[in-house]
Amino acid sequence: MREIGIYVHIPFCKSKCLYCDFTSYTNKNTEIRRYVNCLKKEINYRSKDEYLVKTIFFGGGTPSIIDAKYIVEILNEIKNAYIVDKNVEITIEINPGTINKSKLEKYKEAGINRISIGLQSSKINLLKEIGRIHTYEDFEDTVKLAKEVGFTNINVDIMIGIPNQTIYDVEDTLDKILALDLTHISVYSLIYEDGTLMTKMIDDGNLDEVDEEIERYMYWYAKRRLEDNGFIHYEISNFAKPSYRCKHNLDCWCQKEYLGFGVAAASYIDNFRMKNTDSLEKYINNINNDKFYKNLTIEEKQTIDDQMKEFVILRLRMMEGFRASDFTAKFNKDVYKVFENQIGKLLEEDLIFAEEFGYLRLTKKGLDLANIVWGEFI
Repeated sequence: MREIGIYVHIPFCKSKCLYCDFTSYTNKNTEIRRYVNCLKKEINYRSKDEYLVKTIFFGGGTPSIIDAKYIVEILNEIKNAYIVDKNVEITIEINPGTINKSKLEKYKEAGINRISIGLQSSKINLLKEIGRIHTYEDFEDTVKLAKEVGFTNINVDIMIGIPNQTIYDVEDTLDKILALDLTHISVYSLIYEDGTLMTKMIDDGNLDEVDEEIERYMYWYAKRRLEDNGFIHYEISNFAKPSYRCKHNLDCWCQKEYLGFGVAAASYIDNFRMKNTDSLEKYINNINNDKFYKNLTIEEKQTIDDQMKEFVILRLRMMEGFRASDFTAKFNKDVYKVFENQIGKLLEEDLIFAEEFGYLRLTKKGLDLANIVWGEFI
């Protein structure tokens, strides 16, 4: 059987964060029922007996904003349409202020076994700066409720490089979340994406970016604090307690196949990268008119060359890197010959290093300049 992951996009939000460039909609509560019905149809339409589902991930948007019964319906549809591994990892993203004990209980009863909470910062002034509508206290209450219900696999997202953020703010956030005994922490650098309100504010001179050196100091401070507290730094932005790495993301970084359901959801099957329409209206109308194919756009048919480049980029995101023998096993080629010039240049510039056991990894300098490393393979 072909092992796959499943991603389900729930595009609804209470409000749009200033930095967010994901496809999401506010004030669309009347569309939720119709959207869920269409998701269920798409899930059935694209099912195949040969698929074995290893991971399921509900992202958004804010999945926790909709009634828990809809999440349960979607999960049941997946379980009816696909063969789901008995040890499947099922993650749902939740935002503080959109959750209660009843919802969490229904998630757990439905088989969800991992939750990911978007905190970003413990400081209310910084949360307001980026358009978040919760408080740290809301987050802490969410964690306590999740633990009461029996969730043991809990991730929290925090952000560095927020305008007006200081190293002391990062220290405060880490002090507080480390006291909660969580199993996974993601540390993301704020990226100013084109078309977002935050980027417009910066372009208009109404907001100042954090100095890059300060942002890097925040990153290395967070890395040290987390590792000192028993977290394994396994991917550029991700830290986990032993045996709590995110399986869904690991599979994506290892180029495993996945199906994406819902507005703007991406899929990777048979070396094709595909994406659903960004339009909620088009998505619903096409499915209700049995024109599922009109929602999907093929963005890329990967050649072997594409796959080899992507292999290197994605594997170097992980702190363990990859062995030359892994590359050979997958492509029947020698990575040092295929990318002789790129690897030679990156080794010379101390952006990657080769270990005696055959691993290629990012150096400390390479972690700070990862985009330059990726650029050599694009």
